[in-house]
Amino acid sequence: MTAVSRTSGAADAIDVLVVDDDFMVARVHRTFVERVEPFRVVGVAHTGEQAAHAVDALRPDLVLLDLYLPDVFGLDVIPRLRAAGHDCDVMVISAAREAEAVRGAARHGVVDYLLKPFDFEDLRARLERYAVQRGRLLTAVVRSQADVDRVLAGAAVPASAAGTLPKGMSVETAELIERTLRSAEGSLSAAECATLAGVSRVSARRYLEHFHATGSAEVSLRYGVAGRPERRYRFRGQSTGHRPGDEARA
Repeated sequence: MTAVSRTSGAADAIDVLVVDDDFMVARVHRTFVERVEPFRVVGVAHTGEQAAHAVDALRPDLVLLDLYLPDVFGLDVIPRLRAAGHDCDVMVISAAREAEAVRGAARHGVVDYLLKPFDFEDLRARLERYAVQRGRLLTAVVRSQADVDRVLAGAAVPASAAGTLPKGMSVETAELIERTLRSAEGSLSAAECATLAGVSRVSARRYLEHFHATGSAEVSLRYGVAGRPERRYRFRGQSTGHRPGDEARA
């Protein structure tokens, strides 16, 4: 188990424990997480036993949990954590594609389930969505059934709302990207959106992925002759404007 020293002045940080039996994979996951605000990795564990002890010692907010651990099946760690009184959230990151594993994860209340292999943007989208949902739960005021439904459903909030934007993102740019995407005929790639909005491709991609993470936008993949598939974005409820070669992605 590897513990990471906590820095001061990060009261709003979301502390993460990475659990994976492969040392190199765990290092990659840690690097990915630390690129997303406001997440910080406070520890790394490689077995179920180490994970349980790490949660006891570090009290993370979120555990990124592999299922194929050398000593136990990953999901078996969760009841142990609950019995010890830990209420940390768990996000499964695993190559396990068995339906029973997915059903078991749902029964154990995991917040997300990400299949390996994946790229940084896949994890970023899920972390940002988790951050928004976590913030909504922590600040929820329940006055009616509608409030209860909103919290339990994790309803998407307007992408341009200042309170939902990660650090370093502006309301003005979010609204610009949103207008650009809404006015487009069909879906847009990050490069196309950047050109139309007059911003950098990196900036456009970040806002588009944030919209996807909060549920405001959908992503589809266009497969070309060679290379990685192109990610294309459109707002939910917008006409699909389907183009040949696009493949919907849930």
